[in-house]
Amino acid sequence: MPSANMPSAPSTSSGRAMRGDRDIFTADELAITLSHFDLGIIEAIQEFPRGSRRAPKLILRTDKGIFLLKRRARGKDDPFKVAFCHALQLFLAERQFPLPHLIGTKDDNNSMLQWKGAIYEVFEYIKGTGYDNSLEATHDAGKTLALFHKLIKDYTPEYEPPQGSYHASRAIRSSCEQVPRTLTKLDPDAMTRDDGRVAKIVQFLHDSYNDAAQRANEIGLPDWPMQIIHSDWHPGNMLFRGSRVVAVIDYDAARMQQRILDAANGALQFSILGGGDDASQWPDYIDVTRYKRFLRGYDSVNVLSKAELRCIPWLMMEALIAETVIPIAATGSFARMEGVNFLMMIERKVNWLYAHADELAELLTEE
Repeated sequence: MPSANMPSAPSTSSGRAMRGDRDIFTADELAITLSHFDLGIIEAIQEFPRGSRRAPKLILRTDKGIFLLKRRARGKDDPFKVAFCHALQLFLAERQFPLPHLIGTKDDNNSMLQWKGAIYEVFEYIKGTGYDNSLEATHDAGKTLALFHKLIKDYTPEYEPPQGSYHASRAIRSSCEQVPRTLTKLDPDAMTRDDGRVAKIVQFLHDSYNDAAQRANEIGLPDWPMQIIHSDWHPGNMLFRGSRVVAVIDYDAARMQQRILDAANGALQFSILGGGDDASQWPDYIDVTRYKRFLRGYDSVNVLSKAELRCIPWLMMEALIAETVIPIAATGSFARMEGVNFLMMIERKVNWLYAHADELAELLTEE
């Protein structure tokens, strides 16, 4: 088992090679990096163009197995934050939690390699498929989150974890305030067209975010114990075989918060319904059956209190607004979708959550 050793200060960064809009490994960089790991005889190397375009990844097939080599993206390469994430993953691996195991360096069994200002990681490669939207997979995703929380409830990290979250965040409020300025730069009439409809929507989302945060606080959220949470529990961070979770990935957002923030965000991510690239076709409602099944899966391992259940719809509202306003404030769009239309769709979803908040909480207390 490798160790998350105390990181050294990184050296000066060098230039990066690109293919299209993605960073790639240079031949020299790859040769030097691989020389620090005992992975066996390389039989095949394949690019793995998933995740951040700034974090190149390769699948390495060797006589000892299949591995994933990754260079961390800039901004995600603070060595002390990486050490925190690695220590967490090593702790979980020792307890048989499903995740890709880190491979230590050849000389000192370190979980990260630092070279020329960059950080490199090698993981075992786990074969799996994406989330199939089935109720069985949804239940197992909730169950796996509960196991994650249970295993690390009393974990004391060696390195200081972050603490911010999507709940009651000044950064989210600032993003709400930035959205009108960003949209106006792209279209000077965006905020005044149709009797200021978009301006009203942005204000509604800002007010709804604050209201949802206040309601969660009034239920008692600030007084509940904190522990390490994953903080990015969604289908894209899981690999499945059939309906079973075989690996949970991406621990970069892990932080110290109340466990219900993970459960509520997971309930949102596994129940939200989309509709392709046309946001106007997305339905207002969530998939209530999947919502229930995710949280029932959680409860099968780690029971949520009635107060926590009452918080979930309000935290879902906060998470939904937070996930929307940050990219739109930065770019005026959400992925490939135009920002104004996306905001209109989110307004509908937030109104639906308002109308059904009590019902969603009560669903989980029924026999």
